[in-house]
Amino acid sequence: MEKLKQMIDEAVAFIRTKTDMSPRIGVILGSGLGELAKAVNREIEISYDQIPHFPVSTVEGHAGRLLFGTVGSKKVVAMEGRFHYYEGYNLKQVTFPIRVMKALGIEILVVSNAAGGLNPQFAKGDIVLMTDHINFQGVNPLIGYNDDELGTRFPDMFNCYDKDLQEIAKQTAVDEKIYLQRGVYVGVTGPNLETAAEYRFMRIIGGDLVGMSSVPEVIVARHQGTKVVGFSVVTDMGLADAMEPCSHAKVLAAAQLAGPNLSRLIEKTVERM
Repeated sequence: MEKLKQMIDEAVAFIRTKTDMSPRIGVILGSGLGELAKAVNREIEISYDQIPHFPVSTVEGHAGRLLFGTVGSKKVVAMEGRFHYYEGYNLKQVTFPIRVMKALGIEILVVSNAAGGLNPQFAKGDIVLMTDHINFQGVNPLIGYNDDELGTRFPDMFNCYDKDLQEIAKQTAVDEKIYLQRGVYVGVTGPNLETAAEYRFMRIIGGDLVGMSSVPEVIVARHQGTKVVGFSVVTDMGLADAMEPCSHAKVLAAAQLAGPNLSRLIEKTVERM
């Protein structure tokens, strides 16, 4: 774990040669949600492959840049593209940028993702406020030696998705006239999409959405004391008895259609934080 702390320090030291900004808010832009990057008034952008120890995005729809700038009057750092367990990275690599953002100064993390809808009251294109999650990945980014400087050994997941931030998001959606659903996100490893039986099972256990990201990042954020608010875009419907063929291309297309509304919602929510 000492090595992890050293790696964080080296990444931050490099970033500090490019910018001295201390952002309060970190944002993760999910698959096909690059539209949100346009809301950031950029001071500088840094490619992931320049930053020591950063993984590199390998998935279509993830640009692979760290953006520093402002949204309204708020200083932010945004990940334009994230990393996934299914790419072959371990979860400490997947969540490394969350550690770095904390060291740069963030107090709040905004996560976004593309997800399959399990709740029959949802529809493709809906934006969903994440109220909780179920870790169905079978792994955890906190396994191994714990460095108390980074966070407690047994972090509490109470108020995992911050209730006060949820209220800000809900009121923003009302004011901006953006339809906002609410739901529980089930995190799986992927990369295959789910079977009908899996969709049915995940709905039975309380899931409203299913996706291949976010959960490890949120766990690490809470471990280090960072508040979290999360948004999903429903890109396809995983209704076990009414399944249709799906593909990553269709997921990206649906996410891009919902992008402008999600971008406006997160932009206006961040401004109120």
